[in-house]
Amino acid sequence: MTNMLQKIAGMAGMTDQVIATDFLISSKSAVRNLTFALTESVTPDVRKVLREQLNDAINAHEQISQYMMEKGYYNPSDLNEQLEVDVKASKAAMKLAD
Repeated sequence: MTNMLQKIAGMAGMTDQVIATDFLISSKSAVRNLTFALTESVTPDVRKVLREQLNDAINAHEQISQYMMEKGYYNPSDLNEQLEVDVKASKAAMKLAD
């Protein structure tokens, strides 16, 4: 257990990035699922609620994306930079497996 905690302690800088990435992926999924639900709904009241939730999910996605770009965790406009971030995260994950 101590060995595992020591490995995790070395990952302190990655924790925010991992959480933010997971949150971003979840928010994308929420947008996709709400959009699907909206197209399948038949009552105006349900559509209204789903539209409000969809707008909230889109706003959350934007805020998370902005946070990640400011921190350098996410570079949607610079694929080379994003590749470097992804490789660094992959190497850190591989260290945990050792």
